[in-house]
Amino acid sequence: MKSLLDGRLALTTPEGVRLQLTPAGPPVRAMAWAIDFCAWTFGSVTLAALLGAIIPSEKLYSGVTLLIAFFAYWAYPVLCEVYAGGRTLGKFVLGLQVLRADGLPVRWRESVLRNLLLVADFLPMFYASGLLSMLCDRHFRRLGDIVAGTQVVYRDKPQPRGKVSDAAPLPLPFPLTPEQQRALADLFARESRLPYGRMLELADIAEPLTGRVGEASLERLRGMAAGLVR
Repeated sequence: MKSLLDGRLALTTPEGVRLQLTPAGPPVRAMAWAIDFCAWTFGSVTLAALLGAIIPSEKLYSGVTLLIAFFAYWAYPVLCEVYAGGRTLGKFVLGLQVLRADGLPVRWRESVLRNLLLVADFLPMFYASGLLSMLCDRHFRRLGDIVAGTQVVYRDKPQPRGKVSDAAPLPLPFPLTPEQQRALADLFARESRLPYGRMLELADIAEPLTGRVGEASLERLRGMAAGLVR
């Protein structure tokens, strides 16, 4: 299941995990490509200089450098996407990553296919086909992404775990859903900004979980929250 809400792509995996992804548009993707091209050019020039000092034959040198440049140009994005979490250097700098359409990491098949189709995206000139495809697609996918079943999205920064005031960790009396666990941990991460009376009201509401009311319930909740974040 997928839909766009406030520019974000909502996906629900077969395991029931809900993902919120933000597709990356043409300008930021163009900047990422420019960074990658500069990195590839710098690496190619540096390697060519090193090979020039090693290989005495000019013809052999030309052949070897052309082969290395060709394979490096195609291997660089594929290896980065498969082994570096869907991120080339440009995508890493700009906080982007390539994922499959279902939100899972790309594999060899998807990465090779989307990068081979860069040739089609560059036709007829200056990346025209790829740009037109991204402008017409609501997920900003170029032709290679559509065929390979991939998409480029912003990589969310990991959220720091909330801190709970010192309390002895307590086990949960029964399993809670991930949303309920997150709500409990977030409650005590914001405890210093909430009135004490409101905390007591919430503790009374949680009586089915704690088996207590008032301050006793609040202390048990605090211990359970400590157990979740430690």
